[in-house]
Parts: sequence; C-alpha cells; structure tokens
Amino acid sequence: MSAISFQAIPILIDGHDTQGQLVLMDGQLVAVLARLDGDAHDPAMKSWWNLEAGFGPCQAIGDNLFQTLNDAEAWVRQKLAAHSSARAQSLTVVK
Repeated sequence: MSAISFQAIPILIDGHDTQGQLVLMDGQLVAVLARLDGDAHDPAMKSWWNLEAGFGPCQAIGDNLFQTLNDAEAWVRQKLAAHSSARAQSLTVVK
C-alpha cells in the first residue's frame, strides 16, 4: 500500500485561502489542496479543502471538495486504486 502524507505550505491567493497542503504519495507530489477560508465562499464550505491541482492519477476536472484531510486521503487512495487497476488491465497480454 502506498504511503500518503501531507505537508503544510502557505499559498498566495489574494490574501485569503492561504493555508495549503501538498499531498504526497510515496514522497511524490500528487495534489495541492487549499483550505476555503475566504469570505467569498459559501459559509457551509468554510474550512473545507479544495483540490487546486492534481497530478497523475489525481488529475481531476470540476469541483473536488473535502471536509477533512482524511476525506482527501480516501479520495487519493481511490484514484490510485482505479489507476492501478486500469494499468494492470492494459498490461494484460492477449494471446
């Protein structure tokens, strides 16, 4: 099983949403998250985590919001599992 870790890092976004997290899989960057703290956000989503950028199997289009970092980790693991499964199927040799 891959090791998922987080590294706190500030993000420069117009004076808000400055708390960020790098998401690492076995030491490789797979995503960047920003905490929704600005006044422009829906109050119900305040303090949730937004996927700002995803790489490799974590590339995603659309809104990807996570209430906790544990939720973000579960999503990353799901993406990695789907990617591994698809890769294994593509490597199957057909006789």
